[in-house]
Amino acid sequence: MLPLHSRRWSQLTHAYGSATDVPAWLTRLTDLPSPEGSAEPWFSIWSALAHQGDVYASSYAAVPHVVAALAAAPEKADSSYFHFPAWVEICRAKNGPPIPSDLEAPYFAALARLPALVAFAASNQWSPAFLASCMAAIAVAKGQPAMAEAALELNPELAVQFLEWSAEQ
Repeated sequence: MLPLHSRRWSQLTHAYGSATDVPAWLTRLTDLPSPEGSAEPWFSIWSALAHQGDVYASSYAAVPHVVAALAAAPEKADSSYFHFPAWVEICRAKNGPPIPSDLEAPYFAALARLPALVAFAASNQWSPAFLASCMAAIAVAKGQPAMAEAALELNPELAVQFLEWSAEQ
């Protein structure tokens, strides 16, 4: 994984320019639990690294750090720790830039850790959003980004509608 103090971050970009600010955001992720998605550092991470469906080389460099923070206390993590890596992979598969060769192995190794971390989080109370994020994390870890995206769209009402539709087929 790209060290947070590496000069390589200055060579990477995100939606707003240089990725030199990303290590500071990632350092704050170890403060589990965090408010879901809308508070810092998540607001900056989502805004800069997964901006309107666009991802960047810095997004790929960030995923192993997000997963490492998740691994430190999966039972305390909120859905963003599962949702963010899943969303980066979904966007990469759809139209993302290639993963730089030096970031590829740590990125895919981090995704591969997600199913086990979902299992460690099983003692949590799961909201529909948390469940969807966990399903998406498992799907991307198993090379199924379209299934992951579908999982993120699910909610209890839509699941019922889908089952009704499926029964009619």
